Amino acid sequence: MKVEAFVQKIQELEIHTIAGVPDSTLRLFCDYINNDGRGIFENHVVTENEGAAIGIGIGEYLATGNPACVYMQNSGLGNVVNPVTSLANADIYGIPMLLLIGWRGEPGTADEPQHKFMGKVTIPMLKVLDIPYAVMGTETSDEEMEVFLQHARSAFAHNRQYAFVIKRGTFDKRDENIYRNRYPLKRERAIEMIVNWLRPGNLVVSTTGKISREVYEQSNKILETHQQIFMTVGGMGYASMIAYQLAKKKVNQKVICLDGDGAVLMHLGSLAVIGRHPVDNLVHICFNNEAHESVGGMPTGAEGAAYADIAKACGYGWVYRAANQEELEKALAEIRLSKEMVFLEINVAIGSRDNLGRPKETAQENKAAFMEYVKQWEQKK
Repeated sequence: MKVEAFVQKIQELEIHTIAGVPDSTLRLFCDYINNDGRGIFENHVVTENEGAAIGIGIGEYLATGNPACVYMQNSGLGNVVNPVTSLANADIYGIPMLLLIGWRGEPGTADEPQHKFMGKVTIPMLKVLDIPYAVMGTETSDEEMEVFLQHARSAFAHNRQYAFVIKRGTFDKRDENIYRNRYPLKRERAIEMIVNWLRPGNLVVSTTGKISREVYEQSNKILETHQQIFMTVGGMGYASMIAYQLAKKKVNQKVICLDGDGAVLMHLGSLAVIGRHPVDNLVHICFNNEAHESVGGMPTGAEGAAYADIAKACGYGWVYRAANQEELEKALAEIRLSKEMVFLEINVAIGSRDNLGRPKETAQENKAAFMEYVKQWEQKK
């Protein structure tokens, strides 16, 4: 199906507002509405998380009586459970809206390990949430699409939500519009500098997506191991809290959280909690490229946000920003001597190597190796 035709079908449902969090399965759709199709919808908001997009949908209906469209990866179903069940459900306020859900980890298909379980429970979750749905793929015909639209209209008429669960490859390929920012420093070069800066005993928690993949490769190249790295391959936005608790328990070791701006934005409240209860051995590093790069490179919706300033306002004792190699070298040298909790924001370019690899070990193996490293270091003290 052509993206343009699909968008036209959505408009036939009297949808004028669209909101959500980008997804690689929906990449062609997200790219279109952010570039060539910009302005087709009266309002388009890239939200910090999927639950917030549900809030946009509720506000739209209250203001206009029209349903909104909310898009997400199926992992985002976890973030919408509360606003859907507590607000939008027909037994509560009865707010109709269309959900577009990219189906990562579809049973029977190859995908990354973090998508395996959610892929298996995506359809059962929709059933539990009492959301009628249709599965779209390359085999979906125009006639079937018309039936799906009629089902959506019926759901809306009964103040219910309706979901399109969209398989990979559903949309025809089209020319991509690649988002760029103004920063020259490559993220992998910054990660290389940080890995070289690490000392034995330092513990590293890296966020989901390409950051963990680059940390994995640079650690293996420079340190010949990645045992001191815990890669948070899923659960976007939770790396900082994992690192925070590690730092509280391992007070004699520096804990470095390697985060992304999209992940920080998704759970921005974590900065406030961490800042209110500081731990001096935590170094929180945010790579800011103003984009959700790992799922296609769409802007985060908060381009220009100064996360270092936000961290400072939240109570982090020492904050720094770096936009080039020289500034990063200076920051790392100062962090080495710091006795306070640190937040470092590094502005980096969008893009990665075409041959960037993925971890060869399973998540379980990564966990076991990391915990063994922590245990061995305790014994050395």
